[in-house]
Amino acid sequence: MRTIPAREIKRRGISAVDEDLVEGPIHVIKNDTPTYVIMSEAHYADLVEGYREAYVARVKASLEDVEAGRFTRGTAQDLIDELGLEP
Repeated sequence: MRTIPAREIKRRGISAVDEDLVEGPIHVIKNDTPTYVIMSEAHYADLVEGYREAYVARVKASLEDVEAGRFTRGTAQDLIDELGLEP
């Protein structure tokens, strides 16, 4: 994980991350805690596309379950009881 202190970006500007950004996302450390992530637009687009593909796959799987009858109907209370949760 590549990191850079926030104060370094404040001192040098965003150019402080330009070289390291080629290798992947950079975690920005603020108050000794990873607080932000800087990434290229291409990397961000890949993440968004991966998220979209996963979402579509989950919806398709759910529709297949419905078509195959792999579901049950019930109330919220039925689910709470089934999971052993307290209301």
